[in-house]
Amino acid sequence: MRKLLSFFLSVLVSVSVVSAQEQHAHWRTDVKQLGDRLYRVSVTAVIDSAWHIYDTLRTEFGPNATIVQFNIADPKRAVKEGEMLISAEPFRYYDDIYMMDVGYFEDSVTFSQDIRLKKKDAVLNVYVEWMACDDTNCLPLADREFVIGLPDDSAAAFPGAGEGGGKSLWALILEAIAWGFAALLTPCVFPMVPMTVSYFLKGDGGPARGRMRAALYGFFIVALYTLPVAVIILLTRIVGGDAVTADIFNWLSTHWLPNIIFFVVFMIFAASFFGAFEITMPSRLVNKSDSKADTKGVGGIFFLALTLVLVSFSCTGPIVGGVLIKSTQGEFWDPIVTMLAFSVAFALPFTIFALFPSILRKLPRSGGWLNSVKVVIAFIEVALGFKFLSTADQTYHWGLLDREVYLAIWIVVFTLLGFYLLGKIRFAHDDEVKHIGVGRLTLVIAVFSFVVYMIPGMWGAPLKALSGYLPPLTTQDFILGDEAPVIVTGGTAGTAAVQDPLGGRTPKYSDFLHLPHNLQGFFELEEARAYAESVDKPLFIDFTGHGCVNCREMENRVWSDPRVLDILRNDYVIVALYCDDKKPADESDWITAGDRTLQHIGKINSYIAYTRYGVNAQPCYVLEGRDGELLAEPRSYDLDIDAFIRFLEEGLENYSKKL
Repeated sequence: MRKLLSFFLSVLVSVSVVSAQEQHAHWRTDVKQLGDRLYRVSVTAVIDSAWHIYDTLRTEFGPNATIVQFNIADPKRAVKEGEMLISAEPFRYYDDIYMMDVGYFEDSVTFSQDIRLKKKDAVLNVYVEWMACDDTNCLPLADREFVIGLPDDSAAAFPGAGEGGGKSLWALILEAIAWGFAALLTPCVFPMVPMTVSYFLKGDGGPARGRMRAALYGFFIVALYTLPVAVIILLTRIVGGDAVTADIFNWLSTHWLPNIIFFVVFMIFAASFFGAFEITMPSRLVNKSDSKADTKGVGGIFFLALTLVLVSFSCTGPIVGGVLIKSTQGEFWDPIVTMLAFSVAFALPFTIFALFPSILRKLPRSGGWLNSVKVVIAFIEVALGFKFLSTADQTYHWGLLDREVYLAIWIVVFTLLGFYLLGKIRFAHDDEVKHIGVGRLTLVIAVFSFVVYMIPGMWGAPLKALSGYLPPLTTQDFILGDEAPVIVTGGTAGTAAVQDPLGGRTPKYSDFLHLPHNLQGFFELEEARAYAESVDKPLFIDFTGHGCVNCREMENRVWSDPRVLDILRNDYVIVALYCDDKKPADESDWITAGDRTLQHIGKINSYIAYTRYGVNAQPCYVLEGRDGELLAEPRSYDLDIDAFIRFLEEGLENYSKKL
C-alpha cells in the first residue's frame, strides 16, 4: 500500500516539476490585431541572468538552434503573411569548440508571425524548442506548445469549449455545485462509496475523532481537486502560457498501469472484507502513530482521498477540462472558484459517508451484522473493480473482457450475494442466519431482481441502466436477432448493402473500432470528410474514448432513441475519433506537431480535438459542414434526448442554408 501511495505521489510530483521547469527560458504569448482579420502572434522568451539560448540558425555540427514554429491547424481558415519576425539580432562570437560562428540571445527575445483569417476563427499551434546554456554547461533540450485561438472579435478563442462563456460567476458556481453532486452517481465515482464506508468502519476512537477524520477526508478531496488546478493556472499566468494540457489525466484514466493498479486494489480490499486477511499498517508505523495520537490515520485518509480523485477523473474530467480551457483563455479567479465549488459539492457526500460509520458503531454489535456489511461491500467491490480492468482491456484491445464475459462475472457475483443474504453462504466470521428480517428480505429481492435484469444482456439486451459500466455492445460475440450491418449512402435506409462510393473499401480501423447500434461510419477524419463531400452530407464528429463512461451512457441512453438513430443513419456521415486508443495509426495519418510526430490513433485524435476545436474532454459532438465550417455549437455530455435532436436538426438546417 505504501508503494502504491509513493507511486501516485511521484507521478504528481513529476508532473509539477515538468510543468514548472522552463529550462531558464520563460515563455509567454501575445496576440495583437493589426487590421481587418490580420493578427500578429508573438511568443517571447525571458531568459534568466547568466543564461542564453541559441539563435534559429540550424547547422549540422553547431549547437542546438532555437526552433519556433507557427502551425495553422486548418489551412482553410487562416494563412501566414510574411516571414517570422525576430525582435533582436543575436550576439555572435567564434566558438572554439564548434569551430564556427555561433549566435545566441540573452535577456529576452520575441518571435512574431502575422496571421490573416480566411474564416471566422482559427486555431494556431505554436511549438518552441530550445537549449539553455551558461558559461559552464548546457541543459538538455526543452520544448513547449501553445494553442492560440484567433477570433474576429472578443469572442472566446475556442468555440464550444468550456461551456460557460458569457455566464456570470455565480451561474458558473451553481452549475459546478450541481455537477459536483451529480458526479456521485457516475460509474467511476460510485465504486468508491463502499470503499469509503468500509475504510471508516475500521476507525477507532470516539465520535469526536470520527468527525475529525471525516472532515480531513473532505478537506483532502477538495484540496486535491482545487490546488493542482490553481497551481497550473498560476504557472500559466507567471510564464505567460496560453495552453495547458491534460495528458496526465488522460494517462490516469486510460493507461493500463493505473487501471490495473486500481483493479488490484479493489480485489485486495474485497479479499480482506471476505475474511482472507486483515489489512493493517506495519507495526513500526503503528508504534510511531501511537506516539502521535493527533495525527493517527492521516496518511491513510489522504491515500483514500487521492484514490477517489484519480479513479473518478474519467467521469469528472469534462468539468475539469472546461476549467482548464478557461484558464488558457486568460481567466484567473473564475476557474479556481468554480473548481472549489465543484470539489466542495463533490466531497460533501463522501464526508457524510465517512461520518456514517461513527453512527454505526453506536448500534448493537450482536448478530455479526457488522461483518455482514463488510461481506456485502466485498461483493460490490469485486463487481465494480472489473470496471478498471475493462477500461484497460478496451483501450488496448486485449479482448479479455468482452461484454458477455463481463456480464457473466457480474451475474455470478450478484447471485452469490443474493445467496449470502439468504444465509446459504457463510464466511469464517459470520454468525448463522436462522431467519431473515424484512430489511434483509428487501435486499434479497433487489439483488435477485438485478440479476434477472442482467440475464437478457447475455443475448444482446441493451441494459441502458448499466450503460456506463459495461463494455460496448460491439464487443459481444452473439446478439440474438442481430442483422448484418447496412451501409447507407442515400437519404434513406435500405434493407441491403448498397454500393459504397469509396469503391467498396472498408473504412480505416474498422477491424477493431466500431460504432454502436449498427451505425456505419468512419474512424479517421480526412477519410470521413471525403466521404461526406462525395454524398453531400454534413459530418457528425464524435470525440469519444474507450474509457469514457459518459460516452457509453450517451450512446445507450440518447443515441438509442429511434428519432436520433434515424437522423444519424440517414442524414449525417459519422466519424468516431477515439482519443485514448493506443493502436498505431497508418503512416499516412501521422501528424507532425513541431518536431514531434504523433503516430498513435489516440494521440492524433486528441491533437485534432484540442488544436482544431478546443476540446480536451469526451464526449464532445461537432457538426461540420463544407470546408470545415461549424454548423452548431459543439455539444458534450447531456442526456436530454429532445435537446440532442434539436442540436442535430440545427446542423441540418444550417447545412441546407449553405447550398
